[in-house]
Amino acid sequence: MAEEARKMKKLLVAIDSSECASRAVEYVGRQFSGMEEAEVTLLHVLTHPPAPLWDDGHILSKDEKTAREKVINTWLGNQRAKVEPLFKRAVEILMGEGMKRHQIQIKSITDSLDAAGSILEEVRDGGYQTLVLGRCGLSPVDKLFMGSVTTYIVNHGAGIAICLVE
Repeated sequence: MAEEARKMKKLLVAIDSSECASRAVEYVGRQFSGMEEAEVTLLHVLTHPPAPLWDDGHILSKDEKTAREKVINTWLGNQRAKVEPLFKRAVEILMGEGMKRHQIQIKSITDSLDAAGSILEEVRDGGYQTLVLGRCGLSPVDKLFMGSVTTYIVNHGAGIAICLVE
C-alpha cells in the first residue's frame, strides 16, 4: 500500500468558467490518460459573498444575524449550483480523453477573498505533486495594475510544480 501511494501522481487542476481553464483540463486529459496511477482533482474556488450580503456597517441583532446567515447560505447554494456544470464538463473532457471516473475528484472551496492563496493552500495541504492552471494572457499593463490569480501563484508558489497551459 505504501508503495502504491508513493506511485500515485496527484494533480490539482484549478478551474473556472474561462476557456483557459478548459484548455488546462484538455491538456491534463491528453497527457495523463492511460496512467492508472494518476489522480486528478478539479478545484473551483467560490468567491466570497459580496460585502452587501454580510456588512451593513453596524453590529447585527440576533434576528438580523439569523436572517443574514440565511441570505448568505442561499447565495452560496446558488453559486455552488452554477459550478456543477463546470465540473460536469471538465469530467466529461477528462473521460473523453480516456481517464477513468474513479481517477477524477471534484472539490469546491469558499474563498476568503484570496482565490490564489486558497489554491496554494490546497496544493500544499493536499499533497499534490503538480498544479495545473490555464493562463489567459494579460497585457503587461493589466498585470501591473490588476494582476491575476495565475501570476500570483507563479510568484508565490515556491516549491510547487506548476504547469501553465496557455
